[in-house]
Amino acid sequence: MNTYSLGHLADGTLKRDLAAHVASERTATAVVLAHIAEFDARRLYVPAGYPSMFAYCVGELHLSEEAAFKRIHAARAARRFPAIFSAVAEGRLHLSAVILLAPHLTAETGGELLAAAEHKTKVEIEQLLANRFPRPDLPTRLEPLPSRLSTAGQHAPGRVELSVPAPIEPLPPPRVTPLAPERFALQFTMSQSTHDKLRHAQALLGHQVASGDIAEVFDRALDALIVQLEKRKLGATSRPPSGQRRTCTNPRYIPAQVRRAVWAGDGGRCTFVGQNGHRCEARSRLEFDHIREVARGGEATATNIRLRCRAHNQYEAERTFGAEFMRHKREEARSPAATLA
Repeated sequence: MNTYSLGHLADGTLKRDLAAHVASERTATAVVLAHIAEFDARRLYVPAGYPSMFAYCVGELHLSEEAAFKRIHAARAARRFPAIFSAVAEGRLHLSAVILLAPHLTAETGGELLAAAEHKTKVEIEQLLANRFPRPDLPTRLEPLPSRLSTAGQHAPGRVELSVPAPIEPLPPPRVTPLAPERFALQFTMSQSTHDKLRHAQALLGHQVASGDIAEVFDRALDALIVQLEKRKLGATSRPPSGQRRTCTNPRYIPAQVRRAVWAGDGGRCTFVGQNGHRCEARSRLEFDHIREVARGGEATATNIRLRCRAHNQYEAERTFGAEFMRHKREEARSPAATLA
């Protein structure tokens, strides 16, 4: 029998089973939150080869980005206020409620606020929070809007009644959407300043990009930006080596030619490989890490330097020197005296 074909069930049975499965799902959700909270607190995603709990949930557990965000956010709130676990399991609070409430929960008011939000819809909780934590009115302003502005209240061509404005949908967030093989759509909202820069770039490229094609202008702008960033981060240069190299007495200094070689050899990606063979996919916030530590005589050579993301660089340091030692070092680095030094 097909498990998902339920046409044979009587109405009463279907109603009973649906309620039972929803209750089971709520309990399972609470259990998942508890596991995420503990897994996150122990930072077990790091030895598994992921730079964050979010990356682990998406890459290893195959949750959607939205599902991962909601569960991690709710799990962290529930770790601070364990009553959330039972409230979710029993259906008194849903995930959206926990996420809305989380920023307002304190040791003094958390229990009362959670109780006040029980069995409320998302809209009702938003109203509850507005009553408890009022925010100032938005400033009155008139802005150019997309063509989807409602025509409600328009009495004559070119005249719009502004005293009772129609609801306006929020602009979509920036996103890159695959359209076809090797083709993507980019959508975002730019400021007037960015718009002016775009027009200026189109004018300067008038002879090379006659159509003013924005995609072509954007591509050329990224080429120029990448050159600048690689020069700053990797010491990239188009000039041939002069044979003269900078001398530096700081043992932590990494020469530009070593940075370039390591970046190319590691493919601009964190090299940490987790226990299950998964290589960290992080390509941002990368750091040059000494394989043999400087404190143990390690030198800044291409064979002794590797790329690591921030999370895995700290993880390796904690494994080598101890978590308490590294915590003390990080506190020293954040101290006012270190900042002024």
